[in-house]
Amino acid sequence: MTDERRPRLATRAAPYLLVAPAWLWLALFFVVPIATILSMSLMSGNLYDGYSLTWEFGNYAAAVGTYWEQIGRSLLYGACATVLCILIGYPCAYWIAFRGGAYKNVYLLLLLLPMFVSFVLRTISWKAFLADQGIILGTLKGIGLLPDGAYVLNSAPAVVFGLAYNFLPFMVLPVYAVLERMDHRVVEAARDLYAGPVRAFTRVVLPMSLPGVFAGVIMTFIPTSADYVNATVLGGAHNTMVGKVIESQYLVNNAYPMAASITFVLMAVLLVGIFSYARALGTDRVMEASAR
Repeated sequence: MTDERRPRLATRAAPYLLVAPAWLWLALFFVVPIATILSMSLMSGNLYDGYSLTWEFGNYAAAVGTYWEQIGRSLLYGACATVLCILIGYPCAYWIAFRGGAYKNVYLLLLLLPMFVSFVLRTISWKAFLADQGIILGTLKGIGLLPDGAYVLNSAPAVVFGLAYNFLPFMVLPVYAVLERMDHRVVEAARDLYAGPVRAFTRVVLPMSLPGVFAGVIMTFIPTSADYVNATVLGGAHNTMVGKVIESQYLVNNAYPMAASITFVLMAVLLVGIFSYARALGTDRVMEASAR
């Protein structure tokens, strides 16, 4: 090899060498576990005699037929929590981006401050907050606005509120990142062209913020649908989500093929939902807005 070709080869190989650690990390901690769980989902046997790969596709039919209610409940709770995060998080991100001024970083720190506390502790504190005689319900019962038998814990709204509370920053931050880099002169130009505040928002700000909303929905919907801590602490036995079922199948029943099958069913449903959402929103439009 001549001395002239060596710099060319080094230049061509440099991008691949730089990205190699990321690909290695992805292969070790994503591809290998996914392949392992996939093969496990097609096994048959038991814990004592061992499991063997028999291509038992019936595990998927059994998973759907047995736990369809928990899967549907998880998707419903995740969707409701995501919508609630949008309703709360978008105005919050908008206010910080457009009205935060010199204190934007302070507001973002206050938003992220609860994330420094353990996820479980935050959920348990939410349980104390929603207790029958807690700060909210106890006060409303004391002044006669609620009957003594009113409750929120061990119900679907408690689970949804807990999910929205724990995952709200995952919605606010992507939306804020898009709104922050938006050229505010575009909004001023819309108002100069006699567009009112509502029309300027719906025709200018909202379309340009779609990339942030798209990222926020993905970052919120997927973990909320797979979560089981909030359902266990706040929902009780009648609001079990599929994450708790998977945990029980793995750690309690030692039914590894069933647990792996449920995991892949949930993953497939989430992927279909995300792709449908992207198609309905218009990924081309999102990419164009992001490029601008």
